Amino acid sequence: MGAPSQPGFNLGLTFFGFKPEDRPKLHDNLFELLWAGEGRWDWTTLYHMPIWQRNFWIKKLNKMTDIKKQAMVKANQPTKKSKVIKPPM
Repeated sequence: MGAPSQPGFNLGLTFFGFKPEDRPKLHDNLFELLWAGEGRWDWTTLYHMPIWQRNFWIKKLNKMTDIKKQAMVKANQPTKKSKVIKPPM
């Protein structure tokens, strides 16, 4: 095996980090947690939070949002009015 023809080595990613095309999703998730967290976390805490924990909180917040939406839909549905039977005069 010969020496490389050009100086240096062309190595790809040598760690398990995010690919450049995955970074927008990461930052979108961080923003959503930061926004929905209403001050519970700061950017640095979320950025360094383990991925499994970040996914846990995202699922939890999504579930809470779905419950709120269902409650709003239920509250906005017209209620059935009970019929009042008037006695004959």
